[in-house]
Amino acid sequence: MEFKALHLYAAVMVLLLGSSVNFIQSPTDVLGPVALLEPTPSSKSDFGAVVSDSPFAVMRPESSGDIALLLGALSSVAPSPRATVAARGAGHSLHGQAQARGGIVVETRALPRDVQVAAVAHGHGDSGGATTMPAYADVGAGALWVEVLEECLKAGLAPPSWTDYLYLTIGGTLSNAGISGQTFKHGPQISNVLQLEVVTGKGEVVTCSPTKSPELYYAVLGGLGQFGIITRARIPLQLAPPKVRWVRVFYDSFETFTGDQELLVSMPEQVDYVEGFMVLNEQSLESSSISFPAQINFNPDFGSNGRKKVYYCIEFAVHDFQLNGSSADHVVEQVSGKLSYLKPHRYSVEVSYFDFLNRVRMEEESLRSRGLWDVPHPWLNMFVPKHGATQFKDLLMDTVSADDFEGPVLVYPLLTDKWDGNTSAVVPATAEGVMYIFGVLRSTDPARCGRECVERIREQHRRVADEACRSGNGGGIGAKQYLARQPSPAHWRDHFGSTGWGRFAARKARFDPRHVLGPGQGIFPRTDNAASM
Repeated sequence: MEFKALHLYAAVMVLLLGSSVNFIQSPTDVLGPVALLEPTPSSKSDFGAVVSDSPFAVMRPESSGDIALLLGALSSVAPSPRATVAARGAGHSLHGQAQARGGIVVETRALPRDVQVAAVAHGHGDSGGATTMPAYADVGAGALWVEVLEECLKAGLAPPSWTDYLYLTIGGTLSNAGISGQTFKHGPQISNVLQLEVVTGKGEVVTCSPTKSPELYYAVLGGLGQFGIITRARIPLQLAPPKVRWVRVFYDSFETFTGDQELLVSMPEQVDYVEGFMVLNEQSLESSSISFPAQINFNPDFGSNGRKKVYYCIEFAVHDFQLNGSSADHVVEQVSGKLSYLKPHRYSVEVSYFDFLNRVRMEEESLRSRGLWDVPHPWLNMFVPKHGATQFKDLLMDTVSADDFEGPVLVYPLLTDKWDGNTSAVVPATAEGVMYIFGVLRSTDPARCGRECVERIREQHRRVADEACRSGNGGGIGAKQYLARQPSPAHWRDHFGSTGWGRFAARKARFDPRHVLGPGQGIFPRTDNAASM
């Protein structure tokens, strides 16, 4: 280990001194090689495709120890742009957050991606009484959620909380939040973690949980990669249903649409998933139906002559554990009877649990076939307090044109009491207990939207975000951005608020005092006085 560390330290010194060496590798030993490689095209790109910052080098670690050697070496040298590290998983950041201009990108997909499932265990506690240990999966942080799902289903189990798109890494979503239609019931993915292995910015490998090194545990969950690189996670599991009853209903009133969504999330014993989206035009209706394997005979009048009408769709799902027949149909009938959708526009289909969770893959394949996947995605994601949902919808529609829109606008409620305030994730302060996620998920067609067009969309979204994020006392909504890179450190301080910023900065000083990690977020610039901030 000491021999390996010396060679990596020498490599780091060469890197910081500006050598033209493109490939630096320690001798192979029992621990395996530690390599700094020349940048690849993927190391300066991401799904958003609006930022492209090239690193000086790339690292493909084989273990958490490899990352620890790198971060330990970098944390002991003078500040430099090259002494910065960004963790990159599947590359689905939107604004260059997993990039490191002139620094080092650590590709976490190179880490072991094993998924070890521990089913329910029974035993006896110290008092002699019977105990039950919940099922869980120990997972390498470079694994994709779809890989976790496939392995867990072999045991009839699955994590309770998901993202809509499963081809993201465990470490990536846990560094943000991880939300989907199950979040109202189980909380975000960061509320469904039992234990983590983390390499801090100082190069320390730490196993942490709510009871062991809790400050680090809560810091890295939703911590935007600022305090450590997650290398393993222990995820709780629950019984997985064989199939799901998936329902869609349509609305012509935003107030009725959101009212029914809030009714649905108030029934967690009956309903397992709730989302929704705006139906802006024929194209959005067609594209949103790609993954839904049932005929939808909804042909609304979207208006004309500048008087456009917007419609809305709720989709909800009920788990079905009955192999023969259905135990979910009765629940769907009972729940649907309480909703005020446009009759008779209710559509229902039975699908396997895997196909339901993997539904966005079909949309991805459709976009790829049309050349609309590997294109700029100037997305906007906002957490909006319940009282500001209508105001935000109106603000959004006043800013963007429904005719010039490729991609869905997701709208669905989340319950704030399912979010642990100890984590680093930021959500709006609201006494209502309900907030909405608005996901403006735009794709840009290169044939119609060049770089100037993309920048225009980004500017539109910036205006919407700035207006919505103003506090209620200032006439704003008090919303918070999600998955965004703020334009300046001052914007980041506003994002966290005075109390939240103080805690976030204190955690940075404790776990990454030299500001080595997460340069792509733009939160803590790497300066000569970083260690004293």
